Amino acid sequence: MSSARTVVDDGGSGLASFRRNVWWGLAGTVACVLGFAVGDWVLDPAVPAGLRALTGLATATTIVACGVLLARRIRDEGPSAGWLVTAVCAAVLAAAVPLTLGEFGIWSIAPAATVAVLVMFLPARRAWAVLGATLVVLPALGLVTALALAEPDVGHAVWMPALMVLAFGPAMLGMLRGWQVAARLDDARRLAGQLAVADERLRFAADLHDIQGHHLQVIALKSELAARLAEADPDRAAEQMREVQQLAGDALRETRALVQGYRRTTLDAEIANASKVLSAAGVAVRADVDADLAASLPQAPRSLLGLVVREATTNLLRHSRATRAAFVLVPDGAGARLTIDNDGAREGAGQDDGAGLATGTAGTGGAGDGTGLVSLAERLHTVGGHLTWADDGDRFVVTATVAG
Repeated sequence: MSSARTVVDDGGSGLASFRRNVWWGLAGTVACVLGFAVGDWVLDPAVPAGLRALTGLATATTIVACGVLLARRIRDEGPSAGWLVTAVCAAVLAAAVPLTLGEFGIWSIAPAATVAVLVMFLPARRAWAVLGATLVVLPALGLVTALALAEPDVGHAVWMPALMVLAFGPAMLGMLRGWQVAARLDDARRLAGQLAVADERLRFAADLHDIQGHHLQVIALKSELAARLAEADPDRAAEQMREVQQLAGDALRETRALVQGYRRTTLDAEIANASKVLSAAGVAVRADVDADLAASLPQAPRSLLGLVVREATTNLLRHSRATRAAFVLVPDGAGARLTIDNDGAREGAGQDDGAGLATGTAGTGGAGDGTGLVSLAERLHTVGGHLTWADDGDRFVVTATVAG
């Protein structure tokens, strides 16, 4: 992999990092609260060693099982039956031993945490209903046990389980809801980018149809008329065919003009259009363009820079999950330097895998069709320019230089 051409991994994204952070937040909450609260009691030498070992093992198993279930939930997978049974049994055991010994401050932590994890697999209304039922059952169980053990502080046996349910349930469901909203917004942003690309293709197709449709229809009619007149009136048939020839030439010229106009729009217009499309796709855009410099460039370099803007924007919309992009045009000696960068860089992709902006090397055009970053680099070279693309940390940067 050369220093001038590094590519990014299509698999990694800010959303993937956010998903990991959500999992760490949820699983870490369960592990830390259970570990710190139950750990002190498990290490207390005044408690029989066998009960401490049993409770410690049950607590550790609860933490692991909850972590596995949370990972499946974040990936939108259903709960594993084995881990589901393991989590429930471990939580019951982790609660039963302290409860029978009158440890009303810690017994409810494991079941409250486990219930909060399990309800994440339920629809929202059922999840809140189960949490409400747990908010009644656990305090009632604490109250009954406290009365049976003649516990003088009955209030502590009641409010502590209620506090655990209120602490775990809403917080964990809220974090899950935040992840779900982020995932849906990312899907919507990606769809907006795909729609923007499709809309541009449809616009060009419509323009091409408007030019070719009329010409082809008239050519077909005059050709049919000429065929009918070929034997009866050869002169008129020849006249019709000359008109067909003229119409075909007009159609060809207008099609070429359309393609040239599509590819040779002004650099300012390309950057303005790219900013509009990217903003519609949820990408924050910064454009820092020296308008006088852009206007002073010769037609060929300016058109090629416009194509670079279009190709980079198309690749960003198709393959990157960037949230910010910037277009900067500044003087560079006797010419100009255009820099296009975004924060969608990813690591570990192959050169031609279609990741990020580097898909222009192969994914969006071959070297001979006038599109793709490789082909554009070759075309810029013919006019004394240069085109490179590389990642820089979390940024992917396309740099084009042209002579003035």
